[in-house]
Amino acid sequence: MKLIYIANTTLPTKRAHGLQIMKMCDAFFWQGAVVELVTPKRFTPAGFGGKDPFAYYAVGRNFKIKKIFCLDLIVLDKVLGALAFWGQSLSFTFFLLFYLLGQKKALIYSRDRVSLFFISLFFKKTVFEVHKISRWFFWGAVRRAKKIVVISQGLRDKLTQQGIAPEKILVAPDGVALADFNLAAESAAGRQKLALPLDKKIIVYTGHLYSWKGADNLVLAAAYLSGNQQVVIIGGLPQDIRQLKKMAAGKAIKNIVFLGHRDWAQIPYFLRAADCLVLTGTKKAVVSEKYTSPLKMFEYMAAQKPIVASDLPSFREILNEGNAILVEPDNPRALAMGIKRALADQALAEKIARQAQKDVWPYDWRQRAKNILAFIHA
Repeated sequence: MKLIYIANTTLPTKRAHGLQIMKMCDAFFWQGAVVELVTPKRFTPAGFGGKDPFAYYAVGRNFKIKKIFCLDLIVLDKVLGALAFWGQSLSFTFFLLFYLLGQKKALIYSRDRVSLFFISLFFKKTVFEVHKISRWFFWGAVRRAKKIVVISQGLRDKLTQQGIAPEKILVAPDGVALADFNLAAESAAGRQKLALPLDKKIIVYTGHLYSWKGADNLVLAAAYLSGNQQVVIIGGLPQDIRQLKKMAAGKAIKNIVFLGHRDWAQIPYFLRAADCLVLTGTKKAVVSEKYTSPLKMFEYMAAQKPIVASDLPSFREILNEGNAILVEPDNPRALAMGIKRALADQALAEKIARQAQKDVWPYDWRQRAKNILAFIHA
C-alpha cells in the first residue's frame, strides 16, 4: 500500500509536529507501507540551514520527501498578517492537487485541515489526524475524511458531539521512539556533557512555552524551591522565553535557566540527566485540559525519571498516581510541593519512574502506526 503523508511544514522545525511527522512516516514504513512525505518548498528557517531531517530526527531513509512549490509568504507574516498563512497554504494545496492526480490509488494521510479539505473533494481514501479543534476548513475535512485519528479521548468526545460517527474515529495518543532512550550514560556523565551543575538537583521541562502549556506555573513554582534545586527549561520561541524571563526577574527568581531551542538529538540526554521532569498544563485552555497528548509526556516516561504533572483529564488518559506525581493545575505552590516530594522520596521516585517506563511501551511509534493501519483497513 502506498501512503502519502501531506505535511504543510518545513523540516526540520522547532515545533514538535516535525518530530511526530517524521517518526510516524518511519513507523508506517516498518508496518509495510510505501511512504512518501509531501511538504511545501519553502525558505529554510533560521538555524536549520543545511540540516537533514532524517539525521536531525534520527530516522532511517525509509521513505522519500517530495517538495511541492508554493508561494512562501510566511516570511512576510509581519507585513501581511493572516494573508501570509492563507496565501502559502492555499497555493501549496493548489499545486499539491496537480501532483496527486496520478496517485488515485494511494492513501492520503494528513494533519493539515486546509489541504485535506480540498483533497477530500477529489480523493475518497483520506485520513485526517486531528490534534486540535479549528475553525476554517476543519469540519469539512473531518466530515469528508474516510477515517479520523485523534490524539485524545477529549477530541473524540468533541467530534462525536458534533455528529461524527464514533466508528469513524480512532483514539491514538502520541508516542515515542523507545530506542532513542536506550542510553547507557549515568546522570553525572550526562550533566558534564551538557554543562549542567553536578551539585544541584535538576528539574527539567522541555518543549514549547505557549500560554496554554502552563509553563508559567513552573517559573512561579521555582520561588518555593531551595537554592540547590535548579529548574532548567529547554525549548520555546524567543518571544515566549523573554516573557517568562521577565516574569522570573519580576519575582527575583534566580534558580531557573532558559536554554532555548536544542537539537532534538540532545533531548534524551537532558531528560536522563535530570532528577525530576515536569509536565505542566492549565485548566484555563480547553486544548490543554482535554485535547492535548504531549510528546514530552511519553519522552519523560521513557527516560525513567520521576514525573511531576498537572492533574488534567488530558494527562490522566496516560498518567496516574502509579506512574507520576499529579498536582493541582494552575497552582505553583502545589507544583513546587510535588517537585520537592519527588526529590526527597527516592523510593517513590524510583517506583513511579519504573512504572512509567513500563506503561509507555504500548506507545512506541511503530505500535501506533500498526494500530492506525489496522483501523484504516478494518
